[in-house]
Amino acid sequence: MNHEKIYQVALSFVPGIGDVNTKQLISYCGSAEAIFKSNKKKLNSIPGIGAKTIEAINSNNTLSKAEDLIEKCQKEGVSLLFYTDKDYPGRLKQIMDSPPLLYVKGKTNFNSKKHVAIVGTRQATEYGKEFTEKLVEGLKPHNALIVSGLAYGIDIQAHKSALKHDLPTVGIMGSGLNIIYPAAHKNTVNQMLDGSSSIMSEYPLETKPDAHNFPSRNRIIAGIADALVVVEAAYRGGALITAEIANSYSKDVFALPGNIHSHYSVGCNNLIKSHKANLITSVKDLEYIMNWEPAGNIIEDKPALEKDAFAPEEWQLLQVLLEEKSEMLIDDLSWRSQLPVNQVAAILLNLEFQGLIKSLPGKKYRLIR
Repeated sequence: MNHEKIYQVALSFVPGIGDVNTKQLISYCGSAEAIFKSNKKKLNSIPGIGAKTIEAINSNNTLSKAEDLIEKCQKEGVSLLFYTDKDYPGRLKQIMDSPPLLYVKGKTNFNSKKHVAIVGTRQATEYGKEFTEKLVEGLKPHNALIVSGLAYGIDIQAHKSALKHDLPTVGIMGSGLNIIYPAAHKNTVNQMLDGSSSIMSEYPLETKPDAHNFPSRNRIIAGIADALVVVEAAYRGGALITAEIANSYSKDVFALPGNIHSHYSVGCNNLIKSHKANLITSVKDLEYIMNWEPAGNIIEDKPALEKDAFAPEEWQLLQVLLEEKSEMLIDDLSWRSQLPVNQVAAILLNLEFQGLIKSLPGKKYRLIR
């Protein structure tokens, strides 16, 4: 049994520690094991860590509970992803309140290039279901990961559409992974697990689907996606909570407009009206806002760039992008080219005006020529 993993799981059993303080402790101590082996004086010097938390950390039963849980997870085929693991979703790492520990069942790359979350009312109409089907079908050329919450209505339609069009999908649950909720969706989950799809939760095995778990899990749906699409929503509901969270994370939010007399279009129409969501009527709207082109568009067949046509600093950046052949963060471009970030930003803007690169969400850039 992985020694460090025991301590990582044990941290999740420390009462009152929270997502932010867990990361704070790791930052100061270096590892989960080091936290449990640090003396009280050191722990007390860490911001946000008080006497009650220190006492809870020193409790002996957390380690034994962690060992028991890990054994159960192994029997159930459940993987444990701590936020310092390389396979932990990179998009979630950027969010302050992301869960430090995730339980995952299935085979999915959570760091693939394009993630789209699709959510909506449990009382989905044919209008909403048909749009969800068309949207997912339109995302097939992008090899997008489809994210949703396994609920009735729009959520399960998104998962089923992903399976139909051979796209990976992940269901974010508000219960332990061995308690599928609603139970009516067990067959869909089994189909997901037979392919390249997964289910995920921040809650340990045996956790029941209590109502207060679902607003919390919505932050994972919002955080793991590049774009969130609200298909149908009433005046209030979980889909609108997810949209608010996505906006707070600076994610791109989209909403399907609907009949002003339809109860299940009120929420979407209000999101659009209040400028909290982009209007979407087809995948082309999402492609335009996200600056997405279908996977497989390559640049190798285009004429070679001429070094003499560019300033030395421009050529430095272009060389990095040519070598990488994929999107890059502006900080990575700065490091690789050995140019200051403010200078890189100015050069990128100029190259974008020349039609040589495309800016992407999250301060990423890609060579297009």
